[in-house]
Amino acid sequence: MKATHMIAFILLIIGGLNWLLIGIGGWDVVAMIFGGASVVARIIYVLVGLSALFELFTHKKTCRMCSSSASAMPSQTM
Repeated sequence: MKATHMIAFILLIIGGLNWLLIGIGGWDVVAMIFGGASVVARIIYVLVGLSALFELFTHKKTCRMCSSSASAMPSQTM
């Protein structure tokens, strides 16, 4: 489960950075490398989306910060 979590996390970072570059300058790095309509680019987009779903549904089970008790976390004062 830890390996799957790490792979999903890395894919989410890649996807997030790609969206940042799309938003800032319109540069779709995945499309630049593999071609916009290529099968490889579509597979990468699907893997990033599946990683997001995996993290969404399993995050509480795998994240040390979220699965620890609330009392162990430092309190925030504003």
